[in-house]
Amino acid sequence: MSTEKTIQAKSGWAMLAVNVLMYVVTAVGLIRSIQLLAMDNIPGLETPAFAGPMALASFVLLFLSLLVSAGFVAIQPGEAKVCLLFGTYVGTIRESGFYWANPFYSRTLGPGSQDEDTSEVDAKQPKVKGPSEGIPTKISLRARTHNGERIKVNDKQGNPIEIATVVVWRVTDTAKALFDVDNYVSYVSMQTETALRHVASIYAYDHMEDDDASNTSITLRSNVEEVYASLREELGRRLAPAGVEVDDARLTHLAYAPEIAPAMLRRQQAEAIIAARKKIVEGAVSMVDMALSELSNGGIVDFDEDRKATMASNLMVVLCGESEAQPVLNTGSLY
Repeated sequence: MSTEKTIQAKSGWAMLAVNVLMYVVTAVGLIRSIQLLAMDNIPGLETPAFAGPMALASFVLLFLSLLVSAGFVAIQPGEAKVCLLFGTYVGTIRESGFYWANPFYSRTLGPGSQDEDTSEVDAKQPKVKGPSEGIPTKISLRARTHNGERIKVNDKQGNPIEIATVVVWRVTDTAKALFDVDNYVSYVSMQTETALRHVASIYAYDHMEDDDASNTSITLRSNVEEVYASLREELGRRLAPAGVEVDDARLTHLAYAPEIAPAMLRRQQAEAIIAARKKIVEGAVSMVDMALSELSNGGIVDFDEDRKATMASNLMVVLCGESEAQPVLNTGSLY
């Protein structure tokens, strides 16, 4: 695997002054040589012998000036320039500024489909390049966001779910990004989907049982931070060969698949109803016990076991019933 090497390039301002001076000398030499060569057309004047060599030297200097001009490179903050000399990796310029480097450094890495300025829309529909275009050797080191599409996957219990993620990533090793994978933007996209499928398959969507052992297990819906940490770890392991580091990874969508969503909704509604009923019964039992105790201890009513059972039954019906109770007055004996 490749390893990034950081190099220092020469300041571009000094070479710019030299390059301007070369163009000035070239212009003066060309103009002077043309004037000397034109002396043949003037009667009584002869062209000096050095006029021809001066013109040739001016053209050579013009070629060298153009060659020097090709070596200037400006690196913006958050960018890096990978230097390749005839197929050999020389190093990477990481510091922003205006530099002059070897003009023979490659500007592209052969034919390829790498698009350095790929947006999220372009990542889904890659830009088609011509056969003469290649991978740019100037790489962005800024943080990027990959907003994944919703995918369907089975969780640990085999239930089909829909899940999506957003990943914040950046290039940390330019050599690995360019030389060890064909297209690191597409590589990040594909490996993100693979890692998401893996993480979704090792956890259940939600707790399906009521026992304590099951309720302590990690689930996608309940243990959000644990799932995020697992996803970041899986992505970091998969994207390391491409020189990519994951800053953050979070789920943007999590739901049951449409084919089982109604059944799971009814299950959740049943759980909510059971929990509410349990709370109502607990409160009703407490209130019945308090009512019977207060009536007996205060000497208001002397209850035997049958009367207690009847009173408790009536109070439970009143307290636990969904509809409002209608009182019935008994003007005779309780029996």
